[in-house]
Amino acid sequence: MNIDKRKQTQRVLLFFAAILLLVKLVRNQNPDLLMNEVSGLTMGTIAYNVKYKTLGATNYKIQIDSLLKKFNQSLSTYIPESEISRLNQSGSLVFQDPVFYPVLLASKEVHLATKGAFDPTIGPLINAYGFGPDKASKTLDQHLIDSLLQFVGFSKINFNPSLITMPKGMYLDLSAVAKGYAVDVIANYLKSKNIEHAMVEIGGEVRTFGTNDRGEAWRIGIQDPLIDPEEYQPPFAVVNLEDRSIATSGNYRNFYQIGDKTYAHIIDPRTGKMSKKNILSASVFAPNCMLADAYATAFMVLGVEASMAILQADDRLEALLIYQGQEGPEHIITDGMKAAIIINYSENP
Repeated sequence: MNIDKRKQTQRVLLFFAAILLLVKLVRNQNPDLLMNEVSGLTMGTIAYNVKYKTLGATNYKIQIDSLLKKFNQSLSTYIPESEISRLNQSGSLVFQDPVFYPVLLASKEVHLATKGAFDPTIGPLINAYGFGPDKASKTLDQHLIDSLLQFVGFSKINFNPSLITMPKGMYLDLSAVAKGYAVDVIANYLKSKNIEHAMVEIGGEVRTFGTNDRGEAWRIGIQDPLIDPEEYQPPFAVVNLEDRSIATSGNYRNFYQIGDKTYAHIIDPRTGKMSKKNILSASVFAPNCMLADAYATAFMVLGVEASMAILQADDRLEALLIYQGQEGPEHIITDGMKAAIIINYSENP
C-alpha cells in the first residue's frame, strides 16, 4: 500500500513539474514581451548597453545609472573620495557598500588559482607604467621595478566581511575584475525584477540570460586582436552565448609608445615586467562576469600553456585564446564552447 501511495505521489510531482516546464516555455515564447534597451557611460568614459524583455515598455535607466554610480563610489580609483581611494590613502577601510567584499573574495580565489599571475595589489606598478588615474608614466628600470615589488602581493592584505587593512605604500587596483562585477550587479538587479531575458554589456564584458529579440541565443562578437579597435571590421568570431558571461583581455586594448618602445597594460605582478607571452587575446566564459574578467587578465600574463592547464582543471571555465603562431595568428577553443563559436564570421552580429 505504501509503495502504491509513493508511486501516486511521484506521478503527481512529475505532472506538476511538466506543467511548470510548459509554463516556462510558453513564457519564453510570449509574443507580448517587448525588447527594451538602455545605454550610457560609466567608470568615466566606458560605454554600457543593456537589453531586456518585459511585458510592455519598461525603462530601468535611472535605476541602472544609480547602481553604477554607487558601484563607482566604492571601487573606482578615479574618484578621489571612493572607498578604494580612501583605502589606498589610509591603509584601512570599514566597508560601507556591500560590493567591495565579494570582489576581494573573487580576487583571492583567482590569485591562488593562478599562483599570483592575477594580483590586484599591482597598483604601484600600474601607476608607474602610466596606466593609473594620473596617466603619468616614468622611465622604468630594474631598480625602480624592484623597489615597487615590495608593495605588491595579495597575501599581504587582510580582510573580512566588514574591514580591510594593508601595509602602508600598497595600492589596490581592482579594475581587472570590477568591470565584470558591475555587469553581474546589473544582471542580478534585472533578475530581481523577474526579467528572464537580458544582455548586459559594459566596455565589452558581457553577461546574458534567456534569449534575444528573435527568441535565439544572444550573439556576441569577439574582436580581432590585430585590428585597430577604432575601425569597424568584422569580428574575429561570434559566440552564441546562453546563460553565461564573457570577458576579453588583450594587449591591443591599452598601450602607449615612448620612442621605439611599446608599453602594454598587461604586467606580470610576479616580476613587475610587461608580459611577453605570445597570447594576443583571451576571451573567457564563466557563470559570472567577475570570474571571466579576472581570468581573462590572468591568462594574458600566463600564456597559452598555463592557461590551458587552469581551464582543464576548472569545469566552470571555457575560453577562446588567440595567440601568435610561427606563421601568424592561431587560436584554441576549449571543448565546451566549440559548438557555440563561429570563427571568421562574415556578417554583423
